[in-house]
Amino acid sequence: MNLTDPLSFRAGKLPLLISIPHAGTRLTPIVEAGLSDAAHPLSDTDWHIPRLYDFAHNMGASVVIGHYSRLVVDLNRAEDDQPLYTTATTGLFPETLFDGRPCFMPGKTPSPQERQSYLLHIWRPYHQQLQLELARLKDKFGYALLLDAHSIASVIPRLFEGQLPDLNFGTNSGASCAPSLSKQLIECCERQTTFSYILNGRFKGGYITRAYGLPQAHQHAVQLELSQLNYMSETEPYPYLPERAGHLQPLLQQLVNTMLAWGEQHYQH
Repeated sequence: MNLTDPLSFRAGKLPLLISIPHAGTRLTPIVEAGLSDAAHPLSDTDWHIPRLYDFAHNMGASVVIGHYSRLVVDLNRAEDDQPLYTTATTGLFPETLFDGRPCFMPGKTPSPQERQSYLLHIWRPYHQQLQLELARLKDKFGYALLLDAHSIASVIPRLFEGQLPDLNFGTNSGASCAPSLSKQLIECCERQTTFSYILNGRFKGGYITRAYGLPQAHQHAVQLELSQLNYMSETEPYPYLPERAGHLQPLLQQLVNTMLAWGEQHYQH
């Protein structure tokens, strides 16, 4: 199987790696042929997140972006597909959309052999890139910071009640980064009144945050799940809304700067 170009990666000059696993829209022929009508719009994509975080690479952060849709294989789930939450969630190879509708037409789900190739040629290269870059950053700076960047529709009754806060920070209930880092991120949010925020609410961090957030090894990971209504239209075809995004990006830039300043302060020699 030819599953070329599963990701893009740009190395930076700062001790920060931004991971964007769910912005991809590429499909394999078998997945595309089997998708249900409900799944065709790829509604569960983290639309436009690379564009929203463009400023971070310009600042000097490293950025890795997955190219394939999470309907092919979910880069933010464990290789053994252990569930992340006891409540409703989606797996390594999603069978349902966030709203509970099936991803595939009856009998059109990719075979186990097909999915094993997705794991080998899409999932593993992404995680190898994460591991390589985090190791490089630690070797160069003595520590590494990882921001796992996500977005989601603001209202999904199957996953959470009511409307989601605008910014949802996940640190695996405090295990994936030093408490002082998450404290400073929340304090950054407290200095503004436009956007709502929560720490370890419905989204506590997916597999990437949990696997690579190792504060005892000087590796600190934070997941940030953004409510999509603040930068795009939540109705198909999900266009980017530059004016709305322009209000959100300064806060995102402040949060990135907060992470970097924390790292410098925490690890100053």
